[in-house]
Amino acid sequence: MKKILACLMAAAMIVMAFAGCGNTAPSASEPENSVSEPVSVSEESSSEPASESVQKADIRVAALKGPTSLGMLGIMEANDNGSAANNYTFEIAAAPDDIVGKITTGEVDVAAVPTNLAATLYKKTEGQVQLAAINTLGILYVVTKNAEVASIADLAGKTVYSSGQGAVPEYALNYILEKNGIDPAAGLTVEYKGEHSEVAAVLMSAESAVAVLPQPFVTQVTSQDESVKVALDLTKEWDNAVDDGSVLTMGCIIVRKAFLEENKEAFDRFLDEYKISAEAVNADPAHGGELSEKYGIIPAAVAAKAIPSCNIVFLEGEEMKQAAAGFYQVLFNANPKAVGGTLPDDALYYSR
Repeated sequence: MKKILACLMAAAMIVMAFAGCGNTAPSASEPENSVSEPVSVSEESSSEPASESVQKADIRVAALKGPTSLGMLGIMEANDNGSAANNYTFEIAAAPDDIVGKITTGEVDVAAVPTNLAATLYKKTEGQVQLAAINTLGILYVVTKNAEVASIADLAGKTVYSSGQGAVPEYALNYILEKNGIDPAAGLTVEYKGEHSEVAAVLMSAESAVAVLPQPFVTQVTSQDESVKVALDLTKEWDNAVDDGSVLTMGCIIVRKAFLEENKEAFDRFLDEYKISAEAVNADPAHGGELSEKYGIIPAAVAAKAIPSCNIVFLEGEEMKQAAAGFYQVLFNANPKAVGGTLPDDALYYSR
């Protein structure tokens, strides 16, 4: 009873925080896009007073500066207001390497990171990190001024500019190309740049350039130059290419196993809050943008426009496992090092 009341109150506070700045946020009793029926207090025993609450835990959370961290904005706001279900300390990092060391040394308990990093950390720590939820699906798009590009087949014979060589963007693009009958090595030319900004510069300067860019860079480029259009959503192209139920999963939530063993109920409350927060961010991108800038993630104007295309989700349990397992298989086939050298076993996945 205590846990149910605490989770309901925390969820309500997160949604109310978003609703206060717009009328599109879901209500606490009927969260938008909810995958399960909300729990009603009246359905449980009312022998305990509603004012009694559980002990809050101290949780140190790290997240990357980008779409991967946008889903927890509501928790960050609730934490500032003192209405969160736990006491959180948030750290926004510029690069995954800034988080890896702190997870392995125990300086951070929970982190929002690229999905392949969950597998590599699981291997590196000998199973001391678990994947708890998928929080971001694909954020990669093919953008161009060339109106002739309307399908993957149209990329044949062209030069495509991209970043992320030796990482998920390269492996995902190659997989989609191969599934559409295009040899990534001979059927087109993919020219990789070191930074997303370099790709964006080429795209804006050349009339016929075609590029693969992630959000929020897509929004930044299309806002600066209206002639640049989104031609293809690589998340949808992935879905069209696979037959195993896997998903292009770019971001996730990981947790240290040692922390989880001592704080399971508190971590589960965090997951409850995260689900509601993600729904609220999607329902009210304008307020999400304001919070994004407040917490030093993405400027408000860019974030507000980008959030609807960032594929912010909350997948856990079997749904998470099915989405991630096929994704890991694709990465492993492309380069085993991308997932730590071996495919992770079922112990990677946290299930409550």
